Amino acid sequence: MSRDIYTEPYPVDLDTLANLGPLRPLAGIWQGTRGLDVKPKAEGPKKQAYVERIELQPIDPVTNGPQLLYGLRYYTHITKPDNVKTYHEQVGYWLWEPATSTVMHTLTIPRGQVAMAAGTVAPDATTFELKATQGLETWGICSAPFIQEAFRTTDFVIKVTVNADGTWGYEEDTVMQILGRDEPFHHTDKNLLNVKLAEPTPNPLVRG
Repeated sequence: MSRDIYTEPYPVDLDTLANLGPLRPLAGIWQGTRGLDVKPKAEGPKKQAYVERIELQPIDPVTNGPQLLYGLRYYTHITKPDNVKTYHEQVGYWLWEPATSTVMHTLTIPRGQVAMAAGTVAPDATTFELKATQGLETWGICSAPFIQEAFRTTDFVIKVTVNADGTWGYEEDTVMQILGRDEPFHHTDKNLLNVKLAEPTPNPLVRG
């Protein structure tokens, strides 16, 4: 880290889509209809199919003093097949720091929980893995009291794979210590985003 923590880089390329590194193939609006969730129930693990729509839109470059980040703002909406009620939703950012080849993934869910996962990734990587661990000051997990007591999340891992045909998918493993159980539970999710509904929309002022 530079001792100069205030001076911002100049000039900064405002073309976010050209500077997303391994995140570039994710940009846009996608749909996947063959998601699979394995979640905890009192009687044991339960499998649930799901349909997902995820929007990933480019944000303008962000500077923290000398640090430069490019990213995508995302919103995920998930339902059960043939069901209108929301099954899961999630918001956050995918961020790329070119100087350190770091991908960061922030997530917030309406259960009173947030997390930030990260990993070192090659700029042209087509598969990469990010991790968050509870108790760390960086790349950590924070939960509201009930979740912390009843379904404490100790680790979160997401693996992203970009396919040769342009589609992409993910596999997630959320490790939970559930109240009254001795062994950790692996709450897993996976899906293939195989239908691109729309291209990404950059800031129209920058684009113009």
